[in-house]
Amino acid sequence: MTKTILLSGAVLAFATSAFAAAPKPAAKPAKGAAPAEVHCAVMTSHKVNVKEATAKKAYTDYKGNRYFFCCAGCEPEFKKDPAKFAKSDHIPTPKDAK
Repeated sequence: MTKTILLSGAVLAFATSAFAAAPKPAAKPAKGAAPAEVHCAVMTSHKVNVKEATAKKAYTDYKGNRYFFCCAGCEPEFKKDPAKFAKSDHIPTPKDAK
């Protein structure tokens, strides 16, 4: 009886792991497409949703790149010394930007 219970438990554990799907990696943006999220150019520990930040105009363009900000206080800080933050997450300035 004990062997049957142990064998049943082993089969159940194996079956569960066999049917468990491996987590899918996060989809990468298509080549040339903007990422969905980037880190704030000033407060790099904060993530910024690119679409939302674009709608709120929470970004600035500098030397052909667009930098996004998590809050209103980051843009003035960036503009004081943009070269200091130039290596932060950014995307190329969109061609339709004026």
